[in-house]
Amino acid sequence: MPVRLKRKKDNVNTSSNGILDVAIIGAGLTGMYALHKLREEGHAVRVFDRADGVGGTWWWNRYPGARVDSPGAPFYCYTFSEDLVAEWEWLETQPDQPAILSYLNHVADRFDLRRDIQLATSITDAAYEEDSGLWVLATSKGEEVRARYLISAVGTLSDAYKPAFDGLASFRGEVYHTGHWPQDHDVDFTGKRVGIIGTGSSGVQLIPIIAESAAALTVFQRTPQYVLPARNRPLAEELKTLAKENWPELRERAVATGRPLPKAQELAVEASQEERNAVYEQAWLTGGMSLRDCYGDHMSDPEANELVAEFVRKKIREAITDPDVAEQLLPYYIFGAKRLILGTGYYEAFNRDNVSIVDVKKAPIVCITDSGVETSDGFYELDVLILATGYDAITGGLTSLNPRGRDGVRLRDVWSKGVQSYLGLAVSGFPNMFIMHGPQTPAVKYPMHLGAELQGDWIAGIIRHAKNGGFDTVEAQAAMQPAWGKEVAAIADRSLYSKAESWYMGSNIPGKPRQFMVHLDGPGYHRRIHEVAESGYEGFEFSKADVAAESDAYAAAVLS
Repeated sequence: MPVRLKRKKDNVNTSSNGILDVAIIGAGLTGMYALHKLREEGHAVRVFDRADGVGGTWWWNRYPGARVDSPGAPFYCYTFSEDLVAEWEWLETQPDQPAILSYLNHVADRFDLRRDIQLATSITDAAYEEDSGLWVLATSKGEEVRARYLISAVGTLSDAYKPAFDGLASFRGEVYHTGHWPQDHDVDFTGKRVGIIGTGSSGVQLIPIIAESAAALTVFQRTPQYVLPARNRPLAEELKTLAKENWPELRERAVATGRPLPKAQELAVEASQEERNAVYEQAWLTGGMSLRDCYGDHMSDPEANELVAEFVRKKIREAITDPDVAEQLLPYYIFGAKRLILGTGYYEAFNRDNVSIVDVKKAPIVCITDSGVETSDGFYELDVLILATGYDAITGGLTSLNPRGRDGVRLRDVWSKGVQSYLGLAVSGFPNMFIMHGPQTPAVKYPMHLGAELQGDWIAGIIRHAKNGGFDTVEAQAAMQPAWGKEVAAIADRSLYSKAESWYMGSNIPGKPRQFMVHLDGPGYHRRIHEVAESGYEGFEFSKADVAAESDAYAAAVLS
């Protein structure tokens, strides 16, 4: 028997039979665009998000110092509306969390998205009902929602990873995770003994700020990072003007190349040492990702990569007054193979008398006690413990939901030995389910907003194709998935990104299959999905649900 939908008539946008055309999980930048696009196409759409506001990762990551550390303003934004580009003013080159959240709230208001977003609502179960060809969702508010299509827009960094440290629950001080920072109060570090576990992006941004007021800050580090200077500054008026006056051309270039501005063609290995050092020094002064991008062979040629890596190590040695501390902060793996981090005052913080570092590879954490952290070579008394331990990236947000497809098969079981997908957008056995910014798409290695738009448009297109053909069900063919996985792996193997343990590989999560999860050729990827659409969606099966009409009649009856 079909599951009953308990709906609130004043806040759920449904079609005339009480069934959503599309349910979207996630009200971050991908989910918001998908809602806008699909609603433009005339669909009854509803977005569900566990947060109390829109913004996704920018809602949750409110720790002091949080700001974009990828290529920033004026290009960290949606591209689909020239009016939106013209009316929004970015003030800094690396906007902070409040500025980005303000932008996303503006978008939600500007395009009247809130009326179809249900906040403070988690999806606790999602199951495909084969008889009707519908997805049946259970919410944390006790509702059952039925939808023809399900879109995961949970994001790449939404499932915070909290290591199972022995004794963590016994700690009597304050405990915070950077990905779940308090929404209702500020955290005061003044005069406190603070420990922070993790030196990824959030740790790097937070450490210098804690150091300013804490009585003592102990940094528990597993892996040193390549931290480049952010050099955040007011956004130059000429750059604002350039973006606003040339937006169509900049967008077209970004689609074609993955970046709105030209990419360096010169090669580090062909430059003289004097010329190369001058370029590196200028890039270091400019800040942002200038050092990564100043030569075109840094991420393809091991020799070039080592040249830029050694330059960064030289800068770290110059920044740290204690040679022993500097040595602990030197990274020796492939530059850029882990996510590069932009920081402000990070290395200099370790020159302070109140800051110390613990290498947990040499002295692993044994347990957390009621008063601090015990490692294999000592005990550290703490008042505050911060977990800057990152995320189960790219797949975690979806596998934590663990939807059930045909025959009740769970996605987590299907992916137990590694991701299988077609185009990164669909998984065989999970009809009418699409994934945005998921594994085996460019995701974090392509402009995020632009990627969301291109994927959102593609999903809208395949739904339109199915509707025009009178089909109820769309499903990726299983035979297409192995070749797609091999293509993603082959592209990674031709670069240096796959040559280090990173969350791109799932290496930060114990027991997670090691597999490079990002399609590194963003422009090629988008050309490919366009070709699939132009072919009539080769690799997908379109069919009609046998009892769809009976199910719709039943739903209408129980809702009347």
